[in-house]
Amino acid sequence: MNTFIRLAAPLLTLALAGCVATSPKWDERFGEAARTITAQQVIAPDASKNTDTVAGIDGKAAQGAMGEYAKSFTVQEKKTSTLNVNFKDASSK
Repeated sequence: MNTFIRLAAPLLTLALAGCVATSPKWDERFGEAARTITAQQVIAPDASKNTDTVAGIDGKAAQGAMGEYAKSFTVQEKKTSTLNVNFKDASSK
């Protein structure tokens, strides 16, 4: 029984040591960088409270401009002309 206790005590101590939090400072700041970067990307945090109308162009003009803008990204196939020339071998008669 003494041998069992002598072997079990260190093993139990090692097993319990694995449950101890070794990084409490890291854990409390986990995700802080991501939250900071997200907050820095917001230009105007109170923008949703602004009820003023947006000044700019009318809807039809905006829709036309966006349509032309979208068309500028389509790739049109270039029309190419081909010239086929057949040569008859004079020695094949």
